[in-house]
Amino acid sequence: MFYGLNKFIKRLLPKQLFYRGLLIVATPIIILQITITIVFFDSLWIKTNKGMTRALVSEIKTFLDAYENENTNKDFIIGLFKDNFDINIKYEKNLLLPKHVSDRWFSPIDRTLRRELKSRNIKYWFDTTSYKTLVDLKIGYDNGYFQIFVPKERLTSSSARIFAFWITFPAILVISIAMIFLKNQTRPIRNLAEASERFGRGEEIKEFRPSGALEIRKAGFEFDRMRKRIKRHLDQRSEMLSGISHDLRTPLTRIKIQLAFIKDKTISKELSEDVDEMEKMLNEYLQFAKTGAKEKSKRFDLSNLILNIISKYNKDNNIKFEGIGVAKFEGRQDLLKRCFNNFIDNSLKYGKKIIVTLEKNRDLYILTFEDDGPGIPVKEYNNVFRPFYKIDKGRSDSKNSVGLGMSISSDIIKSHGGRIELGKSKLGGLKIKIILPF
Repeated sequence: MFYGLNKFIKRLLPKQLFYRGLLIVATPIIILQITITIVFFDSLWIKTNKGMTRALVSEIKTFLDAYENENTNKDFIIGLFKDNFDINIKYEKNLLLPKHVSDRWFSPIDRTLRRELKSRNIKYWFDTTSYKTLVDLKIGYDNGYFQIFVPKERLTSSSARIFAFWITFPAILVISIAMIFLKNQTRPIRNLAEASERFGRGEEIKEFRPSGALEIRKAGFEFDRMRKRIKRHLDQRSEMLSGISHDLRTPLTRIKIQLAFIKDKTISKELSEDVDEMEKMLNEYLQFAKTGAKEKSKRFDLSNLILNIISKYNKDNNIKFEGIGVAKFEGRQDLLKRCFNNFIDNSLKYGKKIIVTLEKNRDLYILTFEDDGPGIPVKEYNNVFRPFYKIDKGRSDSKNSVGLGMSISSDIIKSHGGRIELGKSKLGGLKIKIILPF
C-alpha cells in the first residue's frame, strides 16, 4: 500500500532539480499563508462582520419598535437614525416587497445579513451588488415597506483587502527571490551535465570552469580532471597505434618480399593472404582511430547525408528511402557516413533489396536498415559487435572481412549517445535499428 502510494507521489513530483527546490521552498510558504488566512477570516474577519451585522439589525429592529409606538414622532425618529446612525430610511406605502433573487451563498455579507434578519422574524429583501458603497435593504411594514440604504462599511471590515494584499505580496516576493537563487544554484549543475553529455559524445570541450556551491564546484573540478585524464589516455592510444602502424608496416613489407622468393606457390599464396589480412585489419582499425580523434562535431542534415550515401549504391534502384525531410543533427559526419556505408555494404553482400527509414520521435531520430538477406541468428545479436568476430568462418567473403565493421559502427553510434538494436526485417532479413538523440 505504502509502496504504491509512494510511486504515485513520485510520478506527481517534478523531475527537474529547480522545480523540486522551488517546491520545497514554496510549499511551506503557501501552507503558512493558507493557515493564516483561514485563521484570520474565521476568528477575526467573519466574527467581526457578524457582530457588525448583528448591531445593524438590532438598530433596524429598534427603529421598527420605536416607529410602531403611537406616541413617537415618525419624522423625528427617521431623522434621528439618519443623523446618528447614517441610515437613510424612506417609507413606501401600498407597495409589496420585491421577490427574492437567487441567494448568493458564496458572499459572507449576504449570508450573515440573511441569517440575522431571519433570527429577528423580519420580512426583508436586500441587494448588495447594485451599489458600490451601499446596501439596498427593504423591510416589510403594514401595507408597504421601509427602503433603507446602509453603507457597506456598517456590515463588513475594509481591512480584508489590505490583509489579502499584505499576505500575498510578501509570499510572491519571497518565492520570486527563491526562484532567482535556485536558478543560480541549478545553472552550474546543468552546465556540468551538458559538458558531460558533450564529452560522452566525443565532442571537443575547450575549457570547463566549475562554478556554484562548494559541492557542485568540487564535482566540476573532478569531472574536469577526469576529462583531461581520458583525453590524455586517448591521445596516448592514438600515438601508440601510429607507432605500431609505422613499426609493423616495415616487417610486413619484408615478409611480402621474402614470400616472392618462395618456390612453392601454394604456400606462398596462403602466407600472402594471411599477410594481406593482417595489413587490412591494421589499416582499418588505425583509420578509424585516426578519423575519430581528428574529426570535430558539426551540425548537418541527417536526411541529406543518407540520401548521398544511397545515391552511390542505388544504381539498380534496389534501395528505398523513407525519410522525414530536414533532420538537423550535430555530430561527426564522416564517422556516421562510414557507419551507414558499412551497414549498406553488409546488406548488399547478403541481400538484394534494402529499405532505409528515418523517423523522429520527440528528441530522438530512429534510423532503420532492413534487407532481404539470410539475416543473423538471435543468439548472435550480441556477438556481432565484438571486435574480430565472424559468424561463419566458411563464408566466401570471410577473407575479405576482418570482423571490425560492426564493432566500429557500434562505437561510432555509442560515441554520439545512441544505441543499436538488431531484429527481424519485414523483408525476411536483418533489421538494424539506430536510435540517436538530438
